[in-house]
Formats: sequence, structure tokens, C-alpha cells
Amino acid sequence: MMKETVLSRSLRLVFSGGVAVGFGLMGQTAMAQDAAQGQSIQRVEITGSSIKRIAKEGALPVQTLSNADIAKSGAKSVEDLVQALPSMQGFTTSAESVNGGGGGAQTASIHSIGAGYTLVLLNGRRMASYTAGSAVNLASIPLSAVERVEILTDGASALYGADAIAGVINFILKKNQQDFNVEGTYSSPQKSGGKSSNFALSKGFGDLDTDGYNVLLSYAHDEQKELNASQRDFAKTGLVRFENNGKQYSMYQLALNTTPASVSLSFKDGRTPLAFSPNYLKDGKCAPNTAYIGTANDKSCWFDYSGTVQLIPKSKRDSFFASGSYKLNSDTTVFAEAVNSKFTQTGRFAPAAQTIGLPLTDAKYATNVAPYLAQLGIDPANVKKASMNLRLVDAGGRTSEYVTEARHLAIGVDGRFKEFDYGVSYVHSENTRKANYAGGFLSGDKYDQLVFDPFGQAGSSASVLAPAVLHELDAETKTKLQVLSVRASGEVFKLPAGGVQLGVGLDSSKQRYANLPSSISQGPNPQQPNWTDTVVGSAPGALPVDASRKNWGGFAEVLVPVIKNLDLTAAVRYDSYNAVDNKYVYNLESKLLGSATQGNDASKSTYKLAFRFNPVDTLLLRGSYGTGFKVAELDQIAQPVSDFGVTTGKYACPVKAPDPRAEDCLGDTQYALTSGGNALKGSAGLKPEESKQYTLGFRFDPITSLSLGFDLWNVKMSNQINQLSESIAFGDTAKYNALYSTVYDAGQKQNKLVTLLPYFNLGSSRYRGIDWDHTYRAKTGLGNLTVNWSGTYMLKSEKESSDGIDSSLGKYDSLPNATSRVISRLAFSLKSSDMFTHTLAMNYRSGYHDLPLKASGSVVKEVNPDGTLGAFVDMVRDVKAFQTFDWQTRAQINKTFVVTAGVKNLLDTDPPFSDRTKGGGNQVGYDGRYSNPLGRTFYLTGSAKF
Repeated sequence: MMKETVLSRSLRLVFSGGVAVGFGLMGQTAMAQDAAQGQSIQRVEITGSSIKRIAKEGALPVQTLSNADIAKSGAKSVEDLVQALPSMQGFTTSAESVNGGGGGAQTASIHSIGAGYTLVLLNGRRMASYTAGSAVNLASIPLSAVERVEILTDGASALYGADAIAGVINFILKKNQQDFNVEGTYSSPQKSGGKSSNFALSKGFGDLDTDGYNVLLSYAHDEQKELNASQRDFAKTGLVRFENNGKQYSMYQLALNTTPASVSLSFKDGRTPLAFSPNYLKDGKCAPNTAYIGTANDKSCWFDYSGTVQLIPKSKRDSFFASGSYKLNSDTTVFAEAVNSKFTQTGRFAPAAQTIGLPLTDAKYATNVAPYLAQLGIDPANVKKASMNLRLVDAGGRTSEYVTEARHLAIGVDGRFKEFDYGVSYVHSENTRKANYAGGFLSGDKYDQLVFDPFGQAGSSASVLAPAVLHELDAETKTKLQVLSVRASGEVFKLPAGGVQLGVGLDSSKQRYANLPSSISQGPNPQQPNWTDTVVGSAPGALPVDASRKNWGGFAEVLVPVIKNLDLTAAVRYDSYNAVDNKYVYNLESKLLGSATQGNDASKSTYKLAFRFNPVDTLLLRGSYGTGFKVAELDQIAQPVSDFGVTTGKYACPVKAPDPRAEDCLGDTQYALTSGGNALKGSAGLKPEESKQYTLGFRFDPITSLSLGFDLWNVKMSNQINQLSESIAFGDTAKYNALYSTVYDAGQKQNKLVTLLPYFNLGSSRYRGIDWDHTYRAKTGLGNLTVNWSGTYMLKSEKESSDGIDSSLGKYDSLPNATSRVISRLAFSLKSSDMFTHTLAMNYRSGYHDLPLKASGSVVKEVNPDGTLGAFVDMVRDVKAFQTFDWQTRAQINKTFVVTAGVKNLLDTDPPFSDRTKGGGNQVGYDGRYSNPLGRTFYLTGSAKF
């Protein structure tokens, strides 16, 4: 890793020290927008309010990213832009689609509260989610069509709906454009891998103000090349070495399944199961890309999978945007807008790992196991069961292709009747995501027909395995959202201090979620009793889901000017949700019973109170208090019990002999997991989550060139719905004993021990922090200088349940997620002439306590003085802060052409080392959720306007 320079150290101290001086600090707000003299004053709707008014600093903290701000950021996509904001934590990154559960999606999460509580809007209207909840895949939104982004970092449930607890991100798309615009960007890291490019075309026709109509068409194409772990030294091996408190250690992040196969044995007398590698006992050494474990109960060579995974998956996006507006008269405009986006992301991780039963009468047992039993001190008559731990290296890495198609159509009318603005709109939004097996996974039936030696060396069976490799559908997920909305706002009467304004609205919605796994992903079940095929490299047992729910809501908002410089705003909303209609209801044996209504109806009122006070012209004080609630997501109710993978960490067997379930224990290893929704009604069913939140802040402009802003915010949720985490389930095996069971795995062709992780109203959560946003402008001898410093200082990020308080602030929690205490961005922008603008930015994320590890988990070994590896040890350490510098120069050649060149991560800083073994994707040596692995990256952008 590059050593800290004088410059980086100085700026780091400015960041961390300035936070203390600023009292924690952060508050991202919109800059005041004064109407220019001689121009007509336009009334606009600001995110966070239904009342149209002259745009100005309001009672709620809203940050606006203009088109120029977007260009200065160097972002190549919407997800890059949003996830780089200091107020964002806890989102899904592209790296998590590398066997981490990302599913080809990237999301937004304000203040680490979660994507499901962060409402994403397109022109102020909802979009279809990519799952059964409300989280939107940012990859479906074309950045080239975005005019500006408004981020409300305060709950808005009373206005937008019950789930807008963390805040709102509103993407305002371009409109009334007449020019023909062409733009292209090419980005390349200095090191190999991870190149990206994009280009966009847009053309507008007609001026809405003068011609009475406008039509805008836009097309964009984006590509991201893959970055492999083997291309970065800090992530290419699970045996990476590191220093802690002056001593040398080595990660030992390896996997039991390998090539040649290892063997696990269980015994009739109940002794601890044993794993060993026949090839190691035969040759006295491990095969390539493997390392010897050598514990009392494990004499096997484990696979070093780290170098086989991706750090960034490759992706491709094609998006089309069209909008049209037509003035029926001076007060009435009809509009239509459509977005069609296709996003393909391909993630690859380690070759298929499969445990397959090995009958004691099988010839492979006689050849590869029986000869070594005496050497291991095992009585052959005591062996009860054997299985092969196989890694199909010659089939290639397991590759999943996610193809997401988003279609969003909004039509409506905006107008003004007497003193009231009104709007009526209808939204039809769909999101279809296909997950495809694209290599590395195998057909179980075809695999069984192969003449294949699991105990052979890697490289000896690629042509043999090829006919069994799958290239077909895994599952298709469809979400659909239909919303009919009516809005109106205007002045109802006057007070001495000004007019009282009222906004009202009514929404009616229907949401549908369907997850349709292919036959091979389901495997044998009562609905397809003659089906025999399963996927080698993935657990069978998926079942179809098709659930829907209707809801409606209404709100009223009133703004009262109490005195000339004091406004009060009050909003109240009522939402009503029906119970879930589920077309596919199953019993515990996976037999389809038919359709049913599941879960509970839910309805509740929420409210918000806010004030805006200007005691003097240079000072704005503001604050708000509100409530919210969120119903369970459709799959949290309707999802049938089915497999969804294995534990990310290794655990001791949760049950002990003479419990019959102990027969399927495999020692300290990864265990299979199952999950299912809570479909019960009444008090046993899922209750809505509830929230209370407040903000208190100010903006102070002591001089014309300086603007300072801070906002303290707090969110508290109760009855929070969570899936029980694996660490909690395995951390108290007595308490959760009923969650462990033995099931037959058709892929393994034997029983296995599984752990059910259900959904409950597990407890409460609390989040608190301070946002800041400061701007300074000055004329210098070199040009006009603008300095902007924004950030977030987290004061609390924790969940509380019957198991106690689980905090992620500055450390990993049980999920495991880590919340950085400080995230900040400091940018200097110098406009040296009418032609050139230069920007230098520093991005800072504070460190945190790394995932604590136990010696029993077999993850970290000490390094002996001679360089060899010693015993497994406990490990408690810290992850260092991550800071990068970005440079950009923008040249306005003339009115037509603009060229921008930039460097991201100017100092080529590697991500800080982390010993984490779970959470996110399968990457080792760092955490891809919190730092970028690309390194120093150059980019060039050119645009033309005709």
C-alpha cells in the first residue's frame, strides 16, 4: 500500500479535526436559488413538499446536484454518482453480485438505514422495485437523461408514502431540450482490468414555451469490463499476509471443497467427524492452488478460491428515454415519459463446490479412502458415512448473468385552475430480471453420466465436464407497480405575514412480485415428481412465488407564515395496505396447496411538523419532527421455505449426539441455510415497522462568499422486521434449537443439516448523525475559486433485540455490516478562464474495527520467524481509513465542444486491508462494499451540442 504523503496526512487531519471543531457535523442542503432580475418568477415543486413555491432554502435538508455538479463528479453511472455521496452508507454494490447476494442490482441507502427505507423517485414518481420491497435498482436509471438529483435526507412518509423513512432521492430528467447532444467517456485504470466506456445521444424538438410542445429522445450505451482478483495483489490470494501490532500473520481464507476431492467421514461411535485429502496422504503434498490445514480433525488440503473471483463484474447497459409535453392552453399541459433500460451484469466466483455422498461399497471408496484409514488411525468398521468434498475446477468459475429490463411509463396532466396548481398522473412501471447460469454450474443428471474421477488432478477433465456445464435460465423475477395519483396545491387564504398554502393528494397503487425459478433450480418436488435434475454448484429447492398487494393513501400539507420570517408546515397522511394475495402456497413438504390471502391488513396515520425561521437575513434555522411506518415486503410474507445457500462463516455443529440430527454434522464448516416468509395472521404475523424521526439544523451566511450548513438528524424504528442472522442462530444453539433440521438434498443425494433463518419483528433500531455542507467562493489571481466541504458524522447506528444491542458504528455488527463514523468530501474548483475549470477533490471514509475472529474459525494463522505458518489465532484489529484524491480539468473549447480529462484515485491508494470472512461478496483481503479496488484511473470525456 502507498505510504501516507505530507499532503494526504494534512488533509486527513483537516477532515478528522474539522469534524471535532464542527461538533460532529453534516447537513446537505439545497443552495438558495434566487430568481434573476427581469425574468419571470417560476413556481416549482421541491422534493419534500407538495406545495409549489419559489425555489428557496426550505425547512427540510435537501441537497441538489445540478448537471454541472454531476459532470464535476466524474461519475460514469447513476450508482457511481449516488453511492459516492457522504450521506450514503449500507447500499448494495456491484461487488456483492459476485456470490454475495447482490443479484445484479446497485441500490441507495441514506445514513446506513437501508435501501428498503430510501425512496427513489423518477420525476417525483415511484418506480418498480427490483425485489419484493421498494428498493430500486439504480442501474435501471440512465445518467445521461438526468438533469439534476435532489436528495432529501429526512423522512418523508407523510408525503410520499409509508416507506420513505430514511429519505428520498428524486431524479429529475431532462426536459424542454432542443439541441442535439453527443457525449462519450472512456475510463481506464493504470493497472490491468476494469476499463469502462459510455456514450449518449439526445435530441429535442420544439420549445414548450414558444411552440407549445416539446419532444425529447435520448439513448445511452455503457460498458464496464471485469476486474479480477488475480489482477490486484491485495486480493489475489486467501493466504495474504498482514501485520498487526508489530507481528506478522497470514489469512487462511480457504474452502474445504477442492480438486482433487477431499473426503469427510462420520463415525458410528459418535466421535468428531474427520476430513482428509487422499492425494496429500498419497503424494505428501497438496495440489496447486490448495493449502494443507493439518488440525486434529482435518487432514485435508483446502482450495485457495480468492484469485478465482471477480472484484468488479462486467456489465453492459442500453437505455432509451423519451418524453413529450403539449400545452392544451396557457394553464394546462399534458405529458408522457418513458424509460426503457436493459442492464446485463455477469459475475463469476469460485468453481462449483459440491458435497456428494460416497457409498462405502463404491469402488472409489475402496481405491481412495480405505487404503488410508489405518494411517489415520480409523477402524474401517467404525465408519458410518462418507462424502466427497469436490471442487469442479475444470468446469470453470461459477458464472451468473443477470439481465434486468426496466420499463417505466408515466402519463398525466399538469395545470393551474384559478389559484391552484394540480396534477393527475398514472404510472406503469415494470422490472424483469433474469438470472442465467452462464458457466461453471453443471447439470447433476449429465454429471452423473460422465466417466469422471473426482480424485483426479486439475486440468485432466475439462473436456469431460464440458457437456454438463449449464447455459440456461436460473430464475426470472418480475415486479410491477401501478400508481394513480392526484395532487393539488395553492393559497387558501391570507394572513398578515403572507398566504396560507395547502397541498392535498391521493394515491392508489398495486404492487406485484413474482419469482419463477426454472425446473432445474427447483429440483425434484411434488409439483414435478418425475424431475430428477439438479444444479451442481447450487442448492436445489427453489419454489415459485407470485404475490400482490393493493394500497391507497391520502395526505394534506399546510404551510403557514406565522410572521414574516417564520413558516410552519404540517403534513398528515393515511395509508391502508391490504393483506397479501399469494397464488402459490405450499406446505412444509413443498406441496402446492393453492392460493390464499396471507399476512395482515395494515393501516396507519403518519404526520410531519416542520419550521423555517430567519431571525436575520444571514441565518436560517430549521427543524422537523415526523413519524412513519413500513409494512412487510411481499416475500417476507409469501416466500416459501427453501434453500438459499450456505453460511458465509464456518461454525461448529449446532447439535450434539445423541441428537439424531448430529449424524449429518460435518465439524467446523459452512452449513446450509433455508429461509421462508412469515405468512401468519393476527398477533403471530408480521406487524408494520414504525418510525419517529427529527432534524434540527441551520444555514449561516456570515459573508457573501461563505455559506455554512449543519443538520442534526435522528431516526428511531420499532417492530423492525429482520431475518435472523446466521451468527445469532449459531451463537446461541440452545435458544434456536428448533431452527435446525435434517433434509434430503437431491443434489448431494444424501441428508444434510440445515438452519432456518425466518423473519420476525426482532426489535428496534436507532440512527443519529450530523450532516454538514459548507461552500466558500472567492476571486483569486488565478481565477474564481469555489470550495465545498460536505460530509456525515454518525453518532449512532444500532439495532436492539432480545439478544441485546447490536451496533455497527465503527465496527462490524452481526449481519455483518460496518458503518463508518465519518464520510466526507472536500472539493476545490478553480475556474481559471472562460475556457478551463479545474477540480481537486478528496474523498474520506474513517476506519472501523475489523471483524473479530476466533482461532476455532480457522481463518488467521501466525507467521513463524522462519516464514512458515504456525497455529490458528484469535484476531482483533482495525481497518484503516480510506482516502483518495481526484483531479479533473474541463475545457470549454467553444459553445459546441467540451472536453474533460480526469484522474480518480490520483495517489493510487490500495483499499485498506480487512480480514472479514463474511458480508458482501467472496472477495478476500478487503471489503468491496467500502472501498474501490480499481486504483489510479484515467478518464476522458467529450461532448458536443448542436
